[in-house]
Amino acid sequence: MKLSKVLIGVAGTVAILTATGYWYVFILGAPQLDPPQEQTNTELKFQLKTFNSQAMGTQRQYGVILPPGYDKNLQQRYPVIFLLHGGHDDARAYVDKYAVFNVLHELYKSKKLPPSIVITPDGNDQRGSSPLFDPDYYDGSHGKVGTLIGSELVQLVKSRYRTLESPKFWALGGLSSGGWGAFNIGLRYPQNFNILFSHSGYFTDDSGPQNSPQKIVQQLPVQDRKQLRVYLDAGKSDRNLLASTQTFHETLNKLGIENVFYAFPGGHGLSGPDVGWNYFHKHLKDSLSFVGEQFKKGRVSR
Repeated sequence: MKLSKVLIGVAGTVAILTATGYWYVFILGAPQLDPPQEQTNTELKFQLKTFNSQAMGTQRQYGVILPPGYDKNLQQRYPVIFLLHGGHDDARAYVDKYAVFNVLHELYKSKKLPPSIVITPDGNDQRGSSPLFDPDYYDGSHGKVGTLIGSELVQLVKSRYRTLESPKFWALGGLSSGGWGAFNIGLRYPQNFNILFSHSGYFTDDSGPQNSPQKIVQQLPVQDRKQLRVYLDAGKSDRNLLASTQTFHETLNKLGIENVFYAFPGGHGLSGPDVGWNYFHKHLKDSLSFVGEQFKKGRVSR
């Protein structure tokens, strides 16, 4: 009798832990235990916008963070930064998880990044958001996400906001699978984006070489290679992602494509100053500082 009660108790405990684990991972999306703290006095605002997408055949969302003074400096045009989210994220992720307001505020104040229009697309395909799979950042059986972001949303942003036209003032980057997506899409649209960046992303994809930046970049015309400016980083704890990024960096060097590569402590995870959301928050400052340098060079050379 006592043994049966113990077994029932153990089974109950296991059931509770299993249910809690399911709720934490699949419902909440495994949130960071010690997330970066967002400042409240940056004066930056996030707006969630919608539009009818022909590429996806449905209404889609994107986020926009306009630069300080946008509504006052009505004659000024601005560079543009697209930020792609990772798995089980959406258009709000950079604000809700990665404290991007702090990053932008600091870089604007230090003048490391010129005031920019920041766009956060919803990169999820027709399957929606799930911890079981990454978004398909390409045109495939789950929707034309590549066309959505690389072409359709670019034209929409140009029509709705005061943007600089030249691709040297357009940057596309992301974290984790969003880093892969930035290159998988950006390398197909060099006429729209000259600056690409990735945080702990990957450069070969299970869907095949047609969606693997490691292969795509080698097929680029020489003239397009000359225009590219690339930032790469990966966490030392993300061994496979680090190896993929290192190999891609070496390929870029062989092709004569201007790039920088950093291996930083930490990587994916749930807790720690160099882990998970904190990793991406910290190193957004590095990638966007690089982007800022390229924007400044573009203004001098145009």
